[in-house]
Formats: sequence, structure tokens, C-alpha cells
Amino acid sequence: MCSDVRVRFAPSPTGYLHIGGARTAIYNWLFARHTGGKFILRIEDTDRNRFVPDALQDIMASLRWLGIDWDEGPEAGGDYGSYFQSERLELYQKYAEELIREGKAYRCYCTSERLEQLRKEQEAAKGWVGYDRHCLNLTEQELQAGKESGVKSVIRFKIPRENRTVFRDLIRGELGFENSTLDDFVLLKSDGFPTYHLANVIDDHFMKISHVMRGDEWIPSTPRHVLLYQAFGWELPQYAHLPIFLAPGGGKLSKRHGATSVREYREKGYLPGALFNFLLLLGWNPGDDRELFTLQAAAEEFSMERINASPVALSFEKLDWFNGLYIRSLGPEELAGYCLPYLQQAGLLVDPCPEERFRYLVQVMPLVRERLKSIPEIVNLADFFFLEEIPAPQKALLIPKKMDLNQSLQALEGSVDVLRAVSSEFKETDLEEALRSLAAKLGLQDGQVFMPLRVAISGRTATPGIFETLHALGKERVLRRIQNAVEVLRQ
Repeated sequence: MCSDVRVRFAPSPTGYLHIGGARTAIYNWLFARHTGGKFILRIEDTDRNRFVPDALQDIMASLRWLGIDWDEGPEAGGDYGSYFQSERLELYQKYAEELIREGKAYRCYCTSERLEQLRKEQEAAKGWVGYDRHCLNLTEQELQAGKESGVKSVIRFKIPRENRTVFRDLIRGELGFENSTLDDFVLLKSDGFPTYHLANVIDDHFMKISHVMRGDEWIPSTPRHVLLYQAFGWELPQYAHLPIFLAPGGGKLSKRHGATSVREYREKGYLPGALFNFLLLLGWNPGDDRELFTLQAAAEEFSMERINASPVALSFEKLDWFNGLYIRSLGPEELAGYCLPYLQQAGLLVDPCPEERFRYLVQVMPLVRERLKSIPEIVNLADFFFLEEIPAPQKALLIPKKMDLNQSLQALEGSVDVLRAVSSEFKETDLEEALRSLAAKLGLQDGQVFMPLRVAISGRTATPGIFETLHALGKERVLRRIQNAVEVLRQ
């Protein structure tokens, strides 16, 4: 155990929390909990053009929903704040100016038009594409002229062109890049805000981040960060780049493949434990066949050595399987709490829900739990439990295969007679005895009585157990629905 481990999740509030970002947060959190270290939430909000007002609340709410808490960050505080990059601008500006004084960075007055023309020419020549160092050696007079021209400058990092930049990745081993392939990237933009590269390095240093665990799309940026650490004379953190997500069947994951944000999965009725386990096993394996972990168990088992380097293809069928397992693991009252909002949205229960109706919902939960794959399915699966009246069932459904009209009428009319004689408590044992006796009396198989009865009380051919369903609906509604079905057959 190492209390010096400090990891961070640093999302940008430019949209709702992506499931790829959620996986990154989960791995960082598990590593911190496994080692006894600290998990820091830092908000990288310097991209003001793409800022989404409610994204920050979504990020924090989504993390908490997954069970992820943070030791330092927004609403938690800490000794290394502020944890919002927009409140740390003076720090970034100070260190960018320091690099200029040391000859490791320089001001650039190139206009966006010049840079666009340069890019087009380089692409047309099919050669190296990057900044051409036009402003690297400006004289004092040229710098003053640039300042007086009204064109706002940026600050660029001066890449040492010789040699290679090498770093060790804890997942992928040693990685190296030729410095000649890197251009002099921008550190500080013309509005005084830092780029990701500068803010990231400065914040990781001053927040004492020991391990940087992030998606492998950041591998090409890492040599720039390593060079910045070297320029400042600071100790490097350890890097670990996580495998990318692929869409089912391969290719880049996008909206057309389905939900991409945690919020969307939550709204679709996926449970936090299911999404947590699904993301946990997208790139990490426990070394055995286990597939279900509590947060605590995952933290105890987690190790960076078991993270794969290869891209991971999503399987939404696997997520559905996880969700079904978690739904079936819930107690009736907890499951009822998840289902209630969807039944209210469908108008099947009122909001606020009276206590006696919620108790009834709890009673229904064991009947439908085995067939639920996602919470919103509760509406179509159980609507007939909450309706006083159901639409008249289809005549064809009331006459099962290998039965005729008269046999179905006999089964339903006989059911009315025997069920009317059952006590008002409508006990399942009493219901079973009465209906099996009826089948024997009519010379029918049990199923030949149960199927038209099932359709009569629910409007469908598949329901939970017939005796449990009858009991839950209650004597009055059951008799009324059977009588309505009898009228359908008589027509």
C-alpha cells in the first residue's frame, strides 16, 4: 500500500460524461482505493467556446451514481485547489512567461489566415504538417511591432529538434517519438487561457499526481508533456494509457451505435452496478472467470498489470445480461423504487405515489423481476397490474391452439363460477386447487384452462405465474375481466 499514490480524473465540461471517461474514472478510482492513495477530480474548463452549462453537474452526478467519490475536488475541497482550471490562469501565465525567459518558448504573432494557408501548402506537398517556426527568432523590434499591430500573440513551446523523447508506459512498455516529428505547439492562447498541454502538466505537478491514467488517444500528446516536464525540471509522473473503445463489430464508437453517455444509460433504465461491471471488464480482467464485482471487491482485486493494451469492442448484449443479473439481485422494495418513475411517466401510478399503491408495487415486483432486462420494460410488462380496466382481449388470443370457441367459453365461464367461490383473500393455494379441479371436471388439460384465463385477465399470452397474478390482481378485478372476455367470445 502506498499513501503517496495520487491519481486524477480531469474531465472537460463540454458535454455529458462519456462512458469512455467513466471507465477512465473507474480505473483511477480503483487504483487509488487499492493502494490507499487519493483520487482527485479536476475540472479542465478552459475551452470556453464548447462549455456546456449543466455538464459539470452531470459529470459529478454520474460519477456518484456509479459509486465513485473523490478525495479532493469540487465540493470536496483539498490542499491543492482550485480544482477548476479557469481559476488557475495566473499560474499558467506565470510559467509560460518563465519558459520564454529561459529561451524554451516564444511569442508567435502569426494570424489564423497565415496558419491556414501554411497547412494547405504542407498538405498539398504531402510532407510534414506543423508550425514552421516563422516567429521563433523575432528581434525585439519585430516583437514590439507585432505587439503594436493589434494582433494578439500566443506562446509556443520550442521543441528541441534533436534526439528522441522516450517514456515508459505501465501498460505498453517503452514508447519513443522522434522530436523532429513534433511541432512547436501552443502553450498559451491569445485570450490568456492555456492549452490542454500546459495546464495539464502544471496541474499534475502542483497537485502531486503520481500516476496519469488516461485513454490511449493521448499517447501522441505524451512526448510534448514529457518535454514540458523536462523544461521545467520537474519529476515525471508514471503514465498508463488505457485501451480505446470500439463499436460492436469494430470501428469508432459514435452516437449511431447507441447511447454514449452515462446519463443516457441511466435514463434507459440500466442500474449503476451493471454499468460499473460492464465498464470494469472493458480492458481489465481479474485473472479468472468472475464477472460480478462490488466496488469494494473490485478495489481489492484491481491491478494495473491486468489492464489490456488492445482495443476493446463493446457488446451491448453483455450490458443487458449484466443489467438482468443486477435487477434479479434487488429486493422487491429497492426494485420498486427504480421502477416507480417509469410507471408514473406512463400514467400508471400517480406522483407522488400513495403509500398503499407503493406497497402494491412492491408486491408485484417478485412476479416480474425474472423477465426484466431493463427498468423501463416494467411499463409494458406489468401495466395490466395497475389498470382498473384493460382493453378487450382479441378473440383469437382467447382461443388457444387445439381448442375451439366452446371449450374456451367453458373454461372462462367455469373459472367465473369457481373463482367466485374462493375467499376474498384469493390465496394462491386456494386458486390453484379450484382451477385444477375445474380442468379435470371439464376434461381439459390444466393449460387449456389457464391460457384463456391468462389472456382474459392480462390481455396477453405471457405473464408471471397464473396463481400469483390472480392473487395480485384481486378477486373483483379478476372476475370483471373474465366476464368481459366471455362477452368477447359470445359476440
